[in-house]
Amino acid sequence: GDSGGDGLAVVADLQTAGRGRRGRTWSSPAGVNLMLSVGVRPRIEAAHAGLLGIVSALAVRDACSAVTKRADVRVRWPNDVVTDDGRKLAGLLVETAVEDGRLAEAVIGIGINVNWPVADMPEDVRERATSLQELAGSPIDRVTLLASVLSALDAEIAGLERGESPISRLAAASALDGRFVTVDLGSERLAGTAVGISEQGLLLLDTDAGRVALAVGEVVAVRDAPQPDAAVGVGAGA
Repeated sequence: GDSGGDGLAVVADLQTAGRGRRGRTWSSPAGVNLMLSVGVRPRIEAAHAGLLGIVSALAVRDACSAVTKRADVRVRWPNDVVTDDGRKLAGLLVETAVEDGRLAEAVIGIGINVNWPVADMPEDVRERATSLQELAGSPIDRVTLLASVLSALDAEIAGLERGESPISRLAAASALDGRFVTVDLGSERLAGTAVGISEQGLLLLDTDAGRVALAVGEVVAVRDAPQPDAAVGVGAGA
């Protein structure tokens, strides 16, 4: 059948040690958020495996936008769905297995802040996150949201299997394009302007040393940075 027909979705109500990128843990109180893992076997080449994370983020973004009836929901490469002002609504983690140049299987982990009041969030989370309830002004039905996410994911993966590129749609929904950022690569940090995402799903960053292309697996974190001082010859002490 279609790609979505062989998917398995596992939903958790309480999460105390969810897996984030690079071994980070992700906690969530019971009964308010949506956390799920979806196992899929999409028929795509290994070279396009990086696009699976992008279509997954677009699916979550579209579902969040649909249930809140808000257009100001964005995708922040590599793995977040955020509001226009950069507050995190959802995070994703995609783990893949490749065999003989094809994507053998993938597990798409998704966590969405749904009916979690900002006032109830831990202080370190509250500063940089929000929830769908806060955006919509009223509680969101999590079963409806789940159905919306799975339906959107199904359609996105089917498009990827047909060879359709998600990059132009990502550009339209991107919270990163045109922003001056620092990219933490673990061993070093790069600063520059995010100019887009390549057709292979790589972040294109214009740095002082020229344009670089960065894969999801290389990147620990992408953070907004103050714009460099564009003034020339301001003089000492200015």
